[in-house]
Amino acid sequence: MNILDQIYEINFTKISFLERKLSIKNPFTILKGPPKSGKTYLIYDYLSQFEQDKYLYIDFSDHRNDKEIIEKELHQFVKTNQIEVLVLENFNFDMVLPKVASIIITTDVPTQNYEDHFDILYVTPLDFEEYLLFDTKHSSISNSFNGFLKYGSFPEIIEYSEQKKFNRNLEICKLYCKDTTYMEILFILLKFAGEKKSVFQLFNTLKRDIKVSKDKFYKVFDEFVQNRVVYLCQKYEQPKAVKKLYVFNHALLDIVSYKKNFNNLFKNMVFLELYKEDQNIFYLDNADFYLPNTKQIVLAIPFFNSLVSSSIISKIMPMLNEYDIEVISIVTISTEQSVFIEDIEALAMPFYNWVLTL
Repeated sequence: MNILDQIYEINFTKISFLERKLSIKNPFTILKGPPKSGKTYLIYDYLSQFEQDKYLYIDFSDHRNDKEIIEKELHQFVKTNQIEVLVLENFNFDMVLPKVASIIITTDVPTQNYEDHFDILYVTPLDFEEYLLFDTKHSSISNSFNGFLKYGSFPEIIEYSEQKKFNRNLEICKLYCKDTTYMEILFILLKFAGEKKSVFQLFNTLKRDIKVSKDKFYKVFDEFVQNRVVYLCQKYEQPKAVKKLYVFNHALLDIVSYKKNFNNLFKNMVFLELYKEDQNIFYLDNADFYLPNTKQIVLAIPFFNSLVSSSIISKIMPMLNEYDIEVISIVTISTEQSVFIEDIEALAMPFYNWVLTL
């Protein structure tokens, strides 16, 4: 029995999965995104629509799958077995694709040349609403939030014991790193998540610790941005200003240093929720996030109190007319209250309640 015959026998119909907010709708789709964000399970969901003998699933990261043999035999195998759906995981677009009714691909290489023929679907870890559906261990939303805040949003992390969650987050980070330089670059990005940093500043910081060329650093950085491992938040109407840096899972900030920066972690968590709802998101000098589509500013202030409130009012007042602000949201850990800034009622509410208003 050859490789393709053995692959063809794999049955995914017995694999259980929970539905996500996103799904594969186009028969020609490329899935991109960080490791362990749920791309494969979206594929399982898609394949559940078809009879087992109508699809062929190939994972090129599986060392048992000899690429040269597969490339040589694939076209004839697809024709002989009347394959309707071809799934190629970890594919590098380095072979000619056969003609079938549907092709689903996961990859971390640039895909600009294929976007005329494929939909690009970016898969990221769970948002908080999805996390609640996956988390069957906790009976209250506040307990689920504590786990989400501390250990992050990878779907599988919920099933790990408390003692193993931290190490698993670290292992997942390493999965995305092709070599030690990739890992060092990712770790420096995690270290400065939530802060204003230029790529050149990040490069200069890292090169003090390891030997890395500027070309290599910029190449890896761009790859992380393209695959939404890293996000850059621009200052509103100032594209040349230094951008704020965020990463794909807020809990990963804790794996790079014993010195915790809780404010940055919290802001990263809020950013990710906002980005899923509205990718047209910016920052202002005195506002963490500005959403011009809804004329809204969002402040991520984990520990909100009356002293903080008076300081915020003085900083926000000048921007109300300048940016035609209509909504002010203050996201906290547990505080819930309202503050009037001129005639706008700014609502402060816990993260787990605020998310449900998006």
